[in-house]
Amino acid sequence: MAKSYSKAKIRDALSGYSFMSPVIVILGCFLMLPIAYAIFLSLHKVNLLGAVSYKFVGSANFERMIDDPRLWIALRNTAKYALIVVPSQTVLALALASILNMQLRYRNFFRIAFYLPTVTSSAVLVLIFMWIYNSNGLLNYLLERVGLPTYNWLGDPSVALLGIMIMNVWSTAPLFMVIYLAALQDIPRNLYEAADIDGANAWQKFRRITLPQLKPVTFYVIVMGIIGTFQLFDQSYIFSAGSGGPNNATLTMVLLIYQYAFKNLDMGYASALAFLLAVVIMLITLVQRLFFKEEKLN
Repeated sequence: MAKSYSKAKIRDALSGYSFMSPVIVILGCFLMLPIAYAIFLSLHKVNLLGAVSYKFVGSANFERMIDDPRLWIALRNTAKYALIVVPSQTVLALALASILNMQLRYRNFFRIAFYLPTVTSSAVLVLIFMWIYNSNGLLNYLLERVGLPTYNWLGDPSVALLGIMIMNVWSTAPLFMVIYLAALQDIPRNLYEAADIDGANAWQKFRRITLPQLKPVTFYVIVMGIIGTFQLFDQSYIFSAGSGGPNNATLTMVLLIYQYAFKNLDMGYASALAFLLAVVIMLITLVQRLFFKEEKLN
């Protein structure tokens, strides 16, 4: 009896794994193998000129990070970018979702209009904002029309990254707005009805009911926002023509990895930087997980 039960268990397990095999193969080929190969590269000095060769250097690529000034500039820029963009886009998304969740006239039109920046190509958005920030662009034209001095927005290191931040908040907040809007419509109405009976005002209902009910969604939005900001590449690349300028003001971690990998052909060090970036993102996510203890709606 036990033997037949064991065979049935094995047969069920094999059946289950056979159904899962396509997903396992795809994840293995396109996720696990690249991760393993990146770790392998981070421990080697790779020569891509002529015959490809690998020289084991151990932790030398990781030790090299300590004395790399551009790495610390990229980390500072990326951290500054995340600290400003993530809270801004989260608050803006929640505010827009709360407004569009009200019984407004032409509500569906505004929902579509606010969502349009999300479906627009990132490269196109960058080119539009570069035209706005250009010395002869829309922003300086408007300043000149009202009698204010114009400015070199793209050439000043103190404001170049801020320009990318504004563009990113404007383009990503609508996506999170839709997520918040769906979550707001899922909150039970009887909670607000009970609060009305108790005499709660709009702010008290928002603070005591809406925000706690949106906690799992807020966790997701912040995690995805941080991952997205730490992976910033295309906007910075197009803004600076791949240099991270002016004066490294728009240099980010992913752009730095790109420069080492495809401009300097230093794949080993670039892989070590990518590994560092992955560790930083995982640590930040774990800290957020501790902060947001409840991730599921009751």
